[in-house]
Amino acid sequence: MTQGIVVGVDGTDQAYAAAEWAANEAVLRGTGVHLVHAREPWPDPDEAWAEELLARTAGRLRDACPGLSVTTRVLTSGPVPGLVAAADTGDLLVLGSRALGGVAGYLVGSVGLSVAGAVGRPVVLVRTLGTAFPRGRVTVGVDAEEPADAVLEFAFEEAARRSTDVKAVYAQQLPLYGALGPAMVPDVRPAVAPAVERSLDEILRPWREKYPAVPAAGRVVVGSAGVELVQSSDDAALVVVGRRTRGSTLGAHIGSVTHSVLHHSRAPVAVVPHD
Repeated sequence: MTQGIVVGVDGTDQAYAAAEWAANEAVLRGTGVHLVHAREPWPDPDEAWAEELLARTAGRLRDACPGLSVTTRVLTSGPVPGLVAAADTGDLLVLGSRALGGVAGYLVGSVGLSVAGAVGRPVVLVRTLGTAFPRGRVTVGVDAEEPADAVLEFAFEEAARRSTDVKAVYAQQLPLYGALGPAMVPDVRPAVAPAVERSLDEILRPWREKYPAVPAAGRVVVGSAGVELVQSSDDAALVVVGRRTRGSTLGAHIGSVTHSVLHHSRAPVAVVPHD
């Protein structure tokens, strides 16, 4: 049995925003929240501070969401190993990330990126943008050539919980010669768009049937998937992206699209591992 939603807490405003988001998500799921503070393994004189931090955060969540089950634990195996291990005890791991401002976007940090690239559960990165649980649609990035069921199922489940719709985005890359410019090559977009749109509709069809109460629309764009997903995050409650878990000589990693969305999305971002 899992412990519901696991949240990494470190005393920052971003971590509390993540905890607050997780509490609201737990209410929708009918589950509880498990707060963890992951510190280095050597003796730490601030052990009492960590315990007090967890207790204070748990109290704030219980006040905000009466009846919510909140448990706490200090982990002593290091931030990344601790959070990765803790994630396996829950259905979802939630972390905070801080804003850098302007076009620089957000700072996920090495711990957040390492954890998001290694855990076997979905990870949600939350920003501090005023509202703890933003309203809006669920936007999901789709690979029309290799659609990932785990990513789409997560997106539709989240939309169903929120009684909102799904926007599925697929970015069509132009052939390399397209970089030569419109004066030198024909515009291939009108030719490829209908076929890609039909393919995207076929991908969404079984999910529309499984979740008939969730409106779902596909959007095909030409260019960068990361740019489109970031732009779509302005009116989204959640942006959902995938992360491949297939073995690699490089080990666990996050792709360029997911990396871009993590750093620049204004909405919370869910990274869902898939084969």
